Amino acid sequence: MPGLIVLIMTLIGALLTALVMAREWERGTLEALFVTPVRTDEILLGKTIPYFVLGVIGLVLCLLAAKFLFSVPFRGSLAMLTAASVLYLLVALGIGLLISSAVKSQFVASQITVLVTFLPAVMLSGFLFDLRSMPALVRLITYALPARYYVALLQTIFLAGDIWAVILPNMAVLAGMAIALVLLTYRATRKTLA
Repeated sequence: MPGLIVLIMTLIGALLTALVMAREWERGTLEALFVTPVRTDEILLGKTIPYFVLGVIGLVLCLLAAKFLFSVPFRGSLAMLTAASVLYLLVALGIGLLISSAVKSQFVASQITVLVTFLPAVMLSGFLFDLRSMPALVRLITYALPARYYVALLQTIFLAGDIWAVILPNMAVLAGMAIALVLLTYRATRKTLA
């Protein structure tokens, strides 16, 4: 169940955000927004907030299903799970916005997003395969994937509880990725304004 939460958050955060922004580029409505007095950060916030809310709703539905449908034990704190999920959702939203800022086609944006976020979240995050059984080179690649850290957080919070030696490093990496992606997206969108 923790791995499924990662997949749902990845789909909602990265894929839907990339598609909506690319659709705006294709229709020309984003250029129309650029000539208004609205600032770049306001445009990005307006495109991010609906999918953030949708991701939180998806998280709540997954947690309810885990508890009442599948009887998955939950030994950690809800506050820690929420904080980890918010960080991962910000990372996924940042990836989606960054891809759609660089690519103006909806089809290309969807393909790149699936290759960059969804497939690694399935294959290289520890959801399907144990990371320790992977070859060393592949294991090194997984350190660049945000889903790896979120899966570790979810498994720890769900099955073991609040173990700070696992939670703090993984959350720090996700926070760093979120900040970097927000800054990169802002710069990429700002460059297209000029």
